[in-house]
Amino acid sequence: MSSTASGPARGETVLLIHGMWMTPLSWEHWASRYTGQGHNVIVPAWPGLEAEPEQLRRDPSPLRNLDIRDVIAHYEKIIGGLDRPPIIIGHSFGGLFAQLLLDRGLGAAGVALGTGAPKGVLRLPLSTLRAAWPALGKPTNLKKEAPLTPKQFHWCFTNSLSREDSDAVYERYYIPGSARPFFQAGFANFNPKAVTKVDYKNSARPPLLLATGTEDRICPPAVSKANFKKQRHAPSATEHKEYPGRCHFPGQDGWEEVADFVLSWATGHANRSA
Repeated sequence: MSSTASGPARGETVLLIHGMWMTPLSWEHWASRYTGQGHNVIVPAWPGLEAEPEQLRRDPSPLRNLDIRDVIAHYEKIIGGLDRPPIIIGHSFGGLFAQLLLDRGLGAAGVALGTGAPKGVLRLPLSTLRAAWPALGKPTNLKKEAPLTPKQFHWCFTNSLSREDSDAVYERYYIPGSARPFFQAGFANFNPKAVTKVDYKNSARPPLLLATGTEDRICPPAVSKANFKKQRHAPSATEHKEYPGRCHFPGQDGWEEVADFVLSWATGHANRSA
């Protein structure tokens, strides 16, 4: 899948940030839809994860010791090379990265879909902890990859799908996770210098939409609402939306409705002077 697709100048520039256990391929349908609507879509991988999922499953070494600071610097550089501020849409850990980038005043508007939580969000449902446990279960995992079995993947990522459909998603999109970001985010509330810290009253933060599915076990509505209650202290537009029946996987049937709404919201609220 090409990382960049060009559309007419009248369209938006849309930066899609993938989440943990995924690569840019997870956005393939969203990217095609947005490109077909005339937008310039950019879908870069996290640093070192440019290979196809099959290759990263065979050799997960690029995932080891991956640091949130390196990922954010990577996307800052990409955004700095664009001719105008993009709409930033991030999924899962990519949603957390979107919030960190917006806190730096980057982007015209942002969407955090099924997002990881920045420092200060205290809600931690058992389902979220269970989903992160393959990484957090052992301190010695810090610099290692964090794999999921097909059964674990179905439980936390694709629980609204049949096991057969989940296994097909796993085969096409899944890669092992990286443990360090789980530790950096999971223990942020105990770390005064946490890399996931944001200024929730930041007057320069572009508009932000937080969205999740009611069946999402990684970012259940309770976590998304707690995140929203923090982020709404900023003066810019901030909203929260839930989608009934949807799990964590962004490609679940009916994804078109989600994709169209979040881009429409971001476009309608975009800060063109960002």
